Amino acid sequence: MENTTPRRRDVPPPSPRGSSAPHGRPTPPVRRTPSSAPSGASRPPQAPLSRGPISNRPPVRSGQTPRPPMRPGQAPVSSHPPVRSGQSPARDSRPPMRSTNPRMMRENRANTAPAALMPPPAPQIRLTKSNARLRVIPLGGLEEVGRNTTVIECDGEIVVVDIGFMFPSVDMPGVDYVLADTAYLEQNKDRIKGIVITHGHMDHTGALPYVIKKLGNPPVYGTKLTVAMIRERLEEFKMDKSVRLNEVHPDDTLQLGAFRITFFRVNHNIPDAVGVALHTPAGTVVCTGDWKFDHSPQDGMHTEFGKIAKLGSEGVLLLCSDSTNAEKAGYCLSERDLEENITALFAKTEGRIIVATFSSLVNRIQQVFNAAHFFNRKVAISGMSMEKTITLAAKLGFIKVPKGCLIKMDQLRQYPDSRVVVICTGSQGQGSSALGRMAAGEHRHIKIQPTDMVLLSSSPIPGNERAVADLMNSLLRLGARVIYNKLFDIHASGHGQREELKMMLQLVRPKFFMPYHGERHMLVQHSEIATQMGMPKQDVFVLGNGNILEFNKSQDARVSPDKIETENILVDGLGVGDIGNVVLRDRQVLAQDGMMVIICTLDRAGKLVQPPDIISRGFIYVKSSETIVAAARVMVQHIVNDYDIKEVGNWAPLRARLRDEIGVLLFQKTERRPMVLPVVIEV
Repeated sequence: MENTTPRRRDVPPPSPRGSSAPHGRPTPPVRRTPSSAPSGASRPPQAPLSRGPISNRPPVRSGQTPRPPMRPGQAPVSSHPPVRSGQSPARDSRPPMRSTNPRMMRENRANTAPAALMPPPAPQIRLTKSNARLRVIPLGGLEEVGRNTTVIECDGEIVVVDIGFMFPSVDMPGVDYVLADTAYLEQNKDRIKGIVITHGHMDHTGALPYVIKKLGNPPVYGTKLTVAMIRERLEEFKMDKSVRLNEVHPDDTLQLGAFRITFFRVNHNIPDAVGVALHTPAGTVVCTGDWKFDHSPQDGMHTEFGKIAKLGSEGVLLLCSDSTNAEKAGYCLSERDLEENITALFAKTEGRIIVATFSSLVNRIQQVFNAAHFFNRKVAISGMSMEKTITLAAKLGFIKVPKGCLIKMDQLRQYPDSRVVVICTGSQGQGSSALGRMAAGEHRHIKIQPTDMVLLSSSPIPGNERAVADLMNSLLRLGARVIYNKLFDIHASGHGQREELKMMLQLVRPKFFMPYHGERHMLVQHSEIATQMGMPKQDVFVLGNGNILEFNKSQDARVSPDKIETENILVDGLGVGDIGNVVLRDRQVLAQDGMMVIICTLDRAGKLVQPPDIISRGFIYVKSSETIVAAARVMVQHIVNDYDIKEVGNWAPLRARLRDEIGVLLFQKTERRPMVLPVVIEV
């Protein structure tokens, strides 16, 4: 008979900040509850954990680390407060100065912690007093795809579920990532008991290196693969020793202040994904993370339906469920069926096979290894992120690489094309990726041939459709055969479709429902599914980022009249939050209409020493547009000669007049509005 006695198990205490020692301040313990997983499910081996008493005592934090003194030669961060997206911008659109100190430049190139361009703190956020005992505040992930960040607040204590980033839209040129606005968390960092991560994708973990210090370095909890992927990411910023990472198992129970947190395993297109149940004195909140129901998963780890049903029978106050595929009917394709499709394509192909996918799709990578091994093909990896993921997942046992199957890229020529498979990055059309370089003929080891078959095993991220189409066009011009999901099922989404969403609602049976993780139209479709299943419309809440869903002692729910302003926090290089509307607008103008620079060299009397110089970039080609340039030069001379100097050395009024009048002239002649930059040099 199976022993059902609960076994107790503690998470090892995290290291103190700035130290890599395995001991330090105590962390809230974790209890082990009996597993309800199917008997056939297996789990990766875990490191032994120390035993200790179960305590409700919250973690002890040290005070805020003071800002370090400015180094000699280091430029100030900015001469004015940053402009957050959505706010009224300041007039000055100059980007913040970067350091010219050689040591600082070397550190920047080494991709150190992105604190070089941090903006000043945001204005204090104050909420109206109410009798709410429980608050749910989505700071990201609603009305968008990405930067999933959900705040759960009970009796003055806070737990954050996921903290990811989002890729920029086409109207954000030069921006690397978009973060959720964490100003509310920064101002309440002493109340944060921990950050719980559902799985290892960047839209759930990517913001950690940028915000964890500003939040007071609270402990971070995740499953084995999730923590390993976060740690690898933190190593790039030299933060892996200071951030307090804690590994949990889906059978563990975590006590963080007023929150008793349990987990249930779900299927996704990355292993070790879990949903989170936050048990509070005000009721239970269930956050599913990203999930789908796959009855034949690639890794053999089944969704723990028993745990989900038990939560429903015990009573769930609020369900927050993934809405990404709420518009798609039926069920999501099983990973096992997908592997059969990939194997069938391998069987029909005699030439070289190139598979492009996300580096984080561990299940897909395993399927390619399985098919390659079955047909006696060697596998080579191209792409740094892909190499890192495979190395890490293989080390932890989440990818099983057949012996002798993996080779290096420079060994490809030793084998005929019929015995070679290449797994690479670039499924989103990135020009700098491995597949992008192959399509451009710039890859060091691979030249596309007519006998090659390229599999694009991914769905385009919204906004990347044009880049993906251009990539496929380039590959087809080179003669390759390109297979993508519209032609053949070679990609399975990791998000449940309508019938699966109905099943989750039926299992959990929440009192209230808040769809999350998706665009507004996805959230609305998910809410309609809930009402069609019998939930009262007033108990279903379709919110936006910054809205506050409150619950009182009687478990009544309402949307608070307060709203936390959540702006786009943009990451550009080492700058975090220093790019706002003004800079974005300047970049958009430069990208659309170009610029014209007018250089006037004047004496102290305000007379031109030489004819004005005119430089055009992205607007007109000067040599073939001499008429426009000549007209602009004549107008500049007229404006300067007509200018009345009221204060020697103050050329701002002259620059403003040049900018306005030359801008009008250029629009009259071209119907374009380039950026006009007057430069006055006094000699």
